[in-house]
Amino acid sequence: MSMDRLIENIVKTQNPSVVGLDPKLEYVPEFIKEKKFKKYDRTLKAAAKAILEFNKAIIDEIHDICPAIKPQAAYYEMYGYEGVKTLYKTIQYAKEKGMFVMTDGKRNDIGATMEAYAAAHLGLTDVGGEKIEAFGADALTVNGYLGTDGISPLLEQCKLYDKGIFVLVKTSNKSSGELQDLKIGDKTVYATMGDMCEKWGADVMGKYGYSGVGAVVGATYPEQLAEMRAALPHTFFLVPGYGAQGGGAEGVSKGFDKNGLGAIVNSSRGVMCAYKKEECDEQDFAKAARREVIRMKEDIISYLPRIAFPE
Repeated sequence: MSMDRLIENIVKTQNPSVVGLDPKLEYVPEFIKEKKFKKYDRTLKAAAKAILEFNKAIIDEIHDICPAIKPQAAYYEMYGYEGVKTLYKTIQYAKEKGMFVMTDGKRNDIGATMEAYAAAHLGLTDVGGEKIEAFGADALTVNGYLGTDGISPLLEQCKLYDKGIFVLVKTSNKSSGELQDLKIGDKTVYATMGDMCEKWGADVMGKYGYSGVGAVVGATYPEQLAEMRAALPHTFFLVPGYGAQGGGAEGVSKGFDKNGLGAIVNSSRGVMCAYKKEECDEQDFAKAARREVIRMKEDIISYLPRIAFPE
């Protein structure tokens, strides 16, 4: 399954982190923006072209040391169809470099609508009998709160095309507990959703013990992260909230198993804007991103056993 490919990338790079490419135009260095404005004026096309150059430069610098990227669809959709084209091109470019790509779309629907989302992001689209890959990500974040009706169409694509999903379980935002911490009987809503991930993943198991159904569990709640790791032995975690949102390496370590696997930790602004934090020459933005990926990796693995395939 697709999580096997992610795990293999993590072991190869000895790096359990993913870079969130969630680019606002304000994150892009001025020299790139001015070049695109000069050619395309101050248009959505110029913005999208600037973001693509920014993304490609970062991917060029990190693809050998980082296993995956996670582009958030909203940051591309805000630039219209030109931005969506940049999302597609970013996904394809990262895959060409050998990176695992998880699109952060948090899609949530049922029936034919969810089938359409699944085909768009994970499968193939039928065009007059021709099957064409629309976006081509390896995995997609999804909202499971419509129940199995919203997940089944995705699982079909996972089986057919060796893809994966990450279901929102315990998210990193401050108000997540308003719903997710409520009890259903003696169990929290997030724990109930975690159990459903284990059930959904039973038919899409990978060779390293993790299924094609992962879970989003935030770094800002390390106690719940530890709780979910113990309760969900076959569910791979995507862990947002490290760095800018306040999650630390010691806390995120609670999401990993005895082999240093089972989770991948996201950083977005920390990497994209590393050149601003360093106050280095903006021409050096991509190398600053590389330095931050290395720093983050070393921070996280200092709390983990050596990352290795399970025996």
